[in-house]
Amino acid sequence: MQELTTTRHNFQIDPYTHVWGWEIPVYLFLGGLVAGMMIISGYFLFSKRYKETNCACYTLPLISLVLLSLGMFALFLDLEHKLYVWRLYTTFRITSPMSWGAWILILVYPVIIANLLMGPPKLFVDKFPALNKITTYINSRQRLIQNIGVANMLLGGMLGIYTGVLLSTMGSRPLWNTSILSVLFLVSGLSTAAAFVHMIAKNVYERELLAKADNGFLTIELFVFALLLIGLTTSSGVHIEAAKLLISGIYAPAFWVFVIGIGIVIPLIIQLMAVNHKIKHTPVAPVLVIVGGLILRFIIVYAGQYSHYLNAHFK
Repeated sequence: MQELTTTRHNFQIDPYTHVWGWEIPVYLFLGGLVAGMMIISGYFLFSKRYKETNCACYTLPLISLVLLSLGMFALFLDLEHKLYVWRLYTTFRITSPMSWGAWILILVYPVIIANLLMGPPKLFVDKFPALNKITTYINSRQRLIQNIGVANMLLGGMLGIYTGVLLSTMGSRPLWNTSILSVLFLVSGLSTAAAFVHMIAKNVYERELLAKADNGFLTIELFVFALLLIGLTTSSGVHIEAAKLLISGIYAPAFWVFVIGIGIVIPLIIQLMAVNHKIKHTPVAPVLVIVGGLILRFIIVYAGQYSHYLNAHFK
């Protein structure tokens, strides 16, 4: 076995990356949550649930705007050269995940705003009476509403997948370098969004529907985790060692307890009992799902930065 000797050393890069702090996991979590809410709201619009006055599709756009803006602010705090962020929008590089992400985030806003204008908050209408005309115009055109729904689902899906692509394209970090990460983040975003909407929805049918949907998302998430770990453990030595960070390494306790146990298995059991009317619906399960989704991003980001190729023995 040969030992690699190199004079290359970049501060905070080799052998471990220590560049990303709390800002990136928070941004990835909020981005995934908003992506999931856009898909849910879009589905409600497309399936004509907007005809119900207490449809969650009237509440989610404003919440999405606030959360997405907070996520982008966290991303902005992480930037080293903040005054030059505008340069991302002077060009588009098809091979750059950052370029795709920058433009997706910009395109998401008008779609969410179009959804918001279907039923803007009374405070907005009082200050800007002209909004009534726009709202009346949109609500009088069923095809337009369904197109807004499709746009929400499409852009929401792109946003959810992008949060995983941002990491998976970094080949220098074995834990991140898998296409399954995009699927994991999309499903996790849908799960946390379904849990959140289930918790705040005023419509009983929607609460029941989203609890059942979240059970499906949580089950799929378990399978995606299994595929992720199987893929890593059946690959090269560095990928096996990267997988061990989650299976039995320094990040394993937090991963198994907070992500798998508290974030998926326990709420899945609670919600299965609730939808089968064994117990009453409770906000405990949605809160656990949301907390688990946030911790998942922290673990993936931090463990991914810890994994590397220069040393295949991650303790």
